Amino acid sequence: MPPLGGGGIIPAMPELPEVETIVRAYRPRLVGRRLTAYTSRWAKQASPSVAAVRRGVVGKRIVRLDRRAKYIVFTLAGPGELPQSWMLLHLRMSGRLEWAADPEKGRHRHIRAWFDLDDGNRLLLCDSRKFARISFTTDLNAATAHLGIEPLERAFTAARLEHLLHTRARQLKPLLLDQSVVAGLGNIYADEVLYAAGLHPLARSDELSPAQVRALWRAIRAVLRKAIRHNGTSIDWIYPDGGMEPYLKVYGRAGTPCPVCGTAIERLRVAQRSTHICPRCQPRPVRLPGGRSRHRGGGRL
Repeated sequence: MPPLGGGGIIPAMPELPEVETIVRAYRPRLVGRRLTAYTSRWAKQASPSVAAVRRGVVGKRIVRLDRRAKYIVFTLAGPGELPQSWMLLHLRMSGRLEWAADPEKGRHRHIRAWFDLDDGNRLLLCDSRKFARISFTTDLNAATAHLGIEPLERAFTAARLEHLLHTRARQLKPLLLDQSVVAGLGNIYADEVLYAAGLHPLARSDELSPAQVRALWRAIRAVLRKAIRHNGTSIDWIYPDGGMEPYLKVYGRAGTPCPVCGTAIERLRVAQRSTHICPRCQPRPVRLPGGRSRHRGGGRL
């Protein structure tokens, strides 16, 4: 399959599969380590403040490293304490993690913060656009209350998805990108999920049939699991080691033939986001008298 965009990786944000891959890669080196120092070069990155983050994390041991939506979640505990505080890291558009014994030397660029560990290593946060965020909290539930359901959890059933869709009268793609509804999906995988489900991104969420809802549910879980198996999709210089790119069917493939029907993939603009579809496999809903739509399609998974 040709490269993304007909000749290069197109800009995007790390999504659930990329963040999950990062967490799995860093977990063995971070869990059990004690944070001995936190240095910030960009005060606006830290919440509630650099001083608050430093007070909260320095001296604490990392007892768990997890993912929630697109956040990397450090569960922390002081000496002799049960876990009672957390540090959340969101890489956003250009953040990435790297290791370095000395951040002042070597190839590392755009260093905005680093954490010293008790084994002598330093974990660097590099961020060319200064969008990444670090926050400290003693109430993880409150800090993540704005996030929706995790799409790979057992609680994310077809019935639950149907409720989320039918209680909202919204276009499908903007709804899938809404982190308060389903957590972790972004532009890449929303396009891939809708293609796999045979649904147009402008279809109305409250008008999908039970069969279409189930196709969408299967597509969400299958696409995300496959992306995790392949370590996510390469994204600029931020996340260069993903292996999912050859398996993407529509994202970044405008002008290339659909792998199912051969129709040229089209690039649309939906809610200010670049969107890729096969116009034949994902037909646009037909508006019927009375205001409702007829949605053809039902998925291939």
